[in-house]
Amino acid sequence: MKRLIATLIGIILGISLFAQQTVQPKIMVIPYTKDGEDIRTILENDVNKRIALTKIKEAFDSRGFTTIDFTAKLKAAKSDATFVDDNKSDLKSMIIQNSGADIYVEAEVDILLSATGNSVKTVVTAYECSTGNSLSNKVGESGKFYTDDIGKLTSKAIESIAEDFLNTMQLKFNDIVENGKSVIINFGFDSESEYTMSSEIGTQGLLLSDEIELWMEANAHKNNYHIQGTSDNLMIFDDVRIPLKDSTTGNNYNPNKFALEIFKFMRTLGLQIGRDIKGNTIYITIK
Repeated sequence: MKRLIATLIGIILGISLFAQQTVQPKIMVIPYTKDGEDIRTILENDVNKRIALTKIKEAFDSRGFTTIDFTAKLKAAKSDATFVDDNKSDLKSMIIQNSGADIYVEAEVDILLSATGNSVKTVVTAYECSTGNSLSNKVGESGKFYTDDIGKLTSKAIESIAEDFLNTMQLKFNDIVENGKSVIINFGFDSESEYTMSSEIGTQGLLLSDEIELWMEANAHKNNYHIQGTSDNLMIFDDVRIPLKDSTTGNNYNPNKFALEIFKFMRTLGLQIGRDIKGNTIYITIK
């Protein structure tokens, strides 16, 4: 009896440990928008898209994922004086970055009405929030039915791909948790700069390119980085891993924070730099 109890306790502890090791992301579902479209009016003007987003969110909820309500975030943004008309093109990215989500899922819904039956096609793509890297994408179709219930058709379209989509997304996310997320870093020089990658710099008199590589080796997540190429005027890292979370605060870690660490390092070498971040690419310009 004691052996049986010990075995059961071992199984329970094993299951608990596995659950703790599998970190699930926070997800926000947002509507697909074309260039020039105002995301604030997309949902207000189309009840079918509101239904579709709700059904997709429910698919995640039913599988135990933590979801963030995009509509609620949108309403909060609309009442915030910061989000004025001039910012409408950046509204989506602002909501994504301030949502607390790890992943956002962009959903495009195509409703096809015909005399032979109605159908819905959905295109869903998951992106890692801070880098914009794609994690999973699938196209789902409901099939044709004689019904005007767009929500029901959307559910069928989502259910046809939900398992494959979520499994792929979770595998990619697990890899990010374990190995970090990938960013690209371009080091270049201002046209007036007196330095090149061959300049001897720092207390050890190493080449600038060597100083940068040594720092990258020490600061990339699990020392994981790859150099695409180096010349006198350019050094490109095409895959540098940064952590998913800030080890100090527990908040999402992003390329901007890593760029700040590069800025601090360059200061120790007596160098002034400019920095620009676009998606998952960091541009460093040495002055």
